[in-house]
Order: sequence, then structure tokens, then C-alpha cells
Amino acid sequence: MGPRPSRVFETLTRFSGIQRDLEDAGIQIKVGDDFQEYRAYRNNQADRGTIYPMFDVAKSYVDHTNGFWICGFDPNGELVHTQAVRLLDLSDMTLASHLHLHRHKYITPDSTPDPDQTFFTGPDALNTITGTVGYQGDFWLRAKGLAGPRSHGATALLSRFLLELTVAVWNPSFMFAFVPKPLAAKGAHLRYGYTHCEPGRWIGPDQQVTDEDYLIWMSRKDLAGSLAQAPLSSPRPARVETERPATASPTPLADLNSAANA
Repeated sequence: MGPRPSRVFETLTRFSGIQRDLEDAGIQIKVGDDFQEYRAYRNNQADRGTIYPMFDVAKSYVDHTNGFWICGFDPNGELVHTQAVRLLDLSDMTLASHLHLHRHKYITPDSTPDPDQTFFTGPDALNTITGTVGYQGDFWLRAKGLAGPRSHGATALLSRFLLELTVAVWNPSFMFAFVPKPLAAKGAHLRYGYTHCEPGRWIGPDQQVTDEDYLIWMSRKDLAGSLAQAPLSSPRPARVETERPATASPTPLADLNSAANA
């Protein structure tokens, strides 16, 4: 038996409201599951690093069965936003074991002298997160133009859109992401809609700390409670730029899952 019609209607209503608010902020959303297309979008961004292995079809098996992506475009068709999600089958292991086996897909490039001997440790949740697990990453939102999309709540709306869609498609047991320590200290997990935030460290070959990322996560129950709340809305900006804005590099405030951001 599928979901109740009233529940489906509530979800569709939230989707339409979020999409309308994003359009008011000057962002047109595109959702896709062709990761060759996503790779092409990412490779055309000269101001960002290369796409990470988790979302790169040249390095990982990712398609419509275990992933999708969201891109946002300004009124001139310029790419101003990316994010993606992977569904992980951790039915026979914990997130701790997964990150141990697949650490190369999460380590920030050039952050350690030896990725083969670098491991993530710290959060207690690593040993309790299991089952079907969604991983949110590659979040980027251009800092300038669009009459300041971040100042109009676009970050929260874009993350909420992905979480809503992930639950509607897969209803995972858990969702997780990474944020760098400075952003976690400012409550970044709340901006992205997560209820738990735990400090973690990447430990290198000589037991040195090579990077510090916080694990942000939610259980299925947390997700249901969070999505039951009315989504944040963004006020309509007084003016949306229509001329082609200059390309700007993303600032750290745009980064969700920096350990998986290209």
C-alpha cells in the first residue's frame, strides 16, 4: 500500500512552495539522474575543483538507482548551484566501516600526505548509522548575483528541496553530510536542516590531524519531524539581475560537505 493521498498532497504542496520561493530568488531548478550530464556541468566550472569520486561516473557506479542531482540556473541560464545525493546500502555494515573502506572518496584532496593511511574518527553516530543511508554532498551556491540568493534563504531552501525529494523517492534510514569545523561552529547544520552535529577528525599516517570535519546527520524519525515543519521561505528580492553576472568563486559559507565538495 502506498502513501496516503493527503500525505502526497502535503509533499507536493511543499515542493511547489519551495520551488516558487527559489524562483522568486532568481533560481530555476533542474533535477536529473544522468551523472554524465552532471559531470559535464561540473567540469565546465573553471572556478571549482574537479568533481569528487562519489558523484563521478568515471570513478563510481552512480545512476538513477542510487543517486540524483540538483542544479540551479539564474535568469541568463548561468549555473549558480549544485548539489547531489547518493543512496548507500549499509545493511550489512556501519557508516564507520563504510568510511574506512571508501575513505578515498571523502578525503579532501591534498589534505593528507598519504590517503591510504588516513581515516575519519570521532562521532559516536558512525557506529549506529546503518541500513539505507543517504549522503548529501557537492553543495555549492554562487556567492554573488541574483540579488544575493543566500541573503534570501536560498541555502536552506535548496537543501530542504533535496531532503524532501530524497525522502519521497527512497525514505532512507539515515541522511548524513560533512561540514568543516569553522562552519559547524556557526551552526551550519541548522541552515542545511540537520538535527545532529558531531565533531570528527581525519587522522593521518603519523597520527596527525590532517583535516577536521563535523558529521551532520538525521535518522528517519528526525527527517520526518524536520520535514513536518513548514519550510523556510525567502522574501522576494527587490530586483533580480538580468545582465550576465561575472563569475565568482564560492566562499566557504557556501560549502556543505566540504570533504566531498569539488
